[in-house]
Amino acid sequence: MEIQSKLLGNQDINPDTIINFPRGLPGFEDQTRFKLFHQEGSEIVYWLQSVDNAELTFSAAHPTNFNINYSFTVTDPEETLLQMEPGDDLVILILLHKDNEEDNGKPTIKGSIKSPILINANKRIGMQKVLVAIEQSITLTEKISEIDVSEA
Repeated sequence: MEIQSKLLGNQDINPDTIINFPRGLPGFEDQTRFKLFHQEGSEIVYWLQSVDNAELTFSAAHPTNFNINYSFTVTDPEETLLQMEPGDDLVILILLHKDNEEDNGKPTIKGSIKSPILINANKRIGMQKVLVAIEQSITLTEKISEIDVSEA
């Protein structure tokens, strides 16, 4: 199957790799089918491309790449939506965006930590979980800092 992407050009994909978002994404509820791409040899940044809208591509990353650790509960309705079963793998991604303000003359990339993407990797079903009340704590170590995000 061929899909079009303004960012990635025309791409041949296996239809079995399409991720279905039954509710779409907030603000894009009519877009329910996406394909996840990454640069060959690198899985730091992903592109979540709408299968049906060539103009709609989101940048995403694993939160652990930025030392962000989530602790929240997937509710029963969310488990039902994602069709989660014991043994299914749940992938968590954060959407990235370029900040218009520059830091020391350099553009900055920010992640949307309050709205992670959840994907049942086994069934290829996804959703965006909006965390209404979260607590953030930062742990500083010698080399890196970690951000723990917990639902309050």
